[in-house]
Amino acid sequence: MPKQTAQLGRRWYVLHTYSGYEENVSENLNQRIESMDMEDKIFNVMVPTEKKIKIKNGKRKIVTEKIFPGYVLVEMIVTDDSWYVVRNTPNVTGFVGSGTTPTPVSEEEVKSLQKRMGIEEPTYKIDFKANDPVSIIDGPFKDMEGKVDDIDEERGKVKVLVSMFGRETPVELDSLQIKKL
Repeated sequence: MPKQTAQLGRRWYVLHTYSGYEENVSENLNQRIESMDMEDKIFNVMVPTEKKIKIKNGKRKIVTEKIFPGYVLVEMIVTDDSWYVVRNTPNVTGFVGSGTTPTPVSEEEVKSLQKRMGIEEPTYKIDFKANDPVSIIDGPFKDMEGKVDDIDEERGKVKVLVSMFGRETPVELDSLQIKKL
């Protein structure tokens, strides 16, 4: 039991959960905090997520993905009571730490995670350069090869020169539709 960690005060800890139950654990824990009068020891529950851009059926979609599937962060003062409440929440398999002693997460790590979560619009990460040889992996030109001609970072689009009918033809593609050769 974590008697020795109470003197650390209010810190963030990582809970291990069954994958796919992160939101469920968050809701259950928030209800337990209220029903068991733990507001003075357990303060915040966070499921770290971020927005990502995916292509589905040729269309660009923004999806929310968990940054750490199977983990939930909880800000708390660890005492025997608070440890027990969190540890016995349904679908929580344990604290991340050695043995029964939870290990706190550094403030810097929590801040960078919150910053990463706070970014509203996902940015396009285009890691291609002009003249890079690429393979088209989606869309009407799938399985064709070409080379990068121009990059539009703002729109996440890449112009690729594809050899068709013996000549190079520029084709505008989404950056997610190509991969480096």
